[in-house]
Amino acid sequence: MSMRWWSIEVRDGVLPAQRWKDGYGEALLEAAITNGARRWEWTVIPGGVVLEVAFRESEEWDRFRALPVVTAALDATPDPVNGLYVYPGRGGNSSARSPKRKPKPAGAGAAAIPIPVEPPPIARLAEALPPAEPIAAALPASQTMQPAA
Repeated sequence: MSMRWWSIEVRDGVLPAQRWKDGYGEALLEAAITNGARRWEWTVIPGGVVLEVAFRESEEWDRFRALPVVTAALDATPDPVNGLYVYPGRGGNSSARSPKRKPKPAGAGAAAIPIPVEPPPIARLAEALPPAEPIAAALPASQTMQPAA
């Protein structure tokens, strides 16, 4: 006979999840046992608690989940919006440990080729060379400037 496990995980919120377990744990277990739960286990995890419950038939889980005491307990969790998880299977750290995988290098191990940087152009000042001929000698005599008298 196979059993179907379900987990109710409650995370800390305004109050610690342990206080929620202390207040509603017995009522939840009584409801689970009277509705066909074969096994159950409380697990304290960092930042919360997990109730794992095993039923033979999924209809037993559905009956348990629909009980007013279960609905009231789940509504009263310390953080009902972000701190309540109900899911099939066992929760917490009960899964088999998988080996840590090494991350693959991006781009199949290839690295980008660096773009060659050209040196900036160097501005050079022109050398001032004296003219080859005097400027006045290069002009015809008619165009030379005469001092005004």
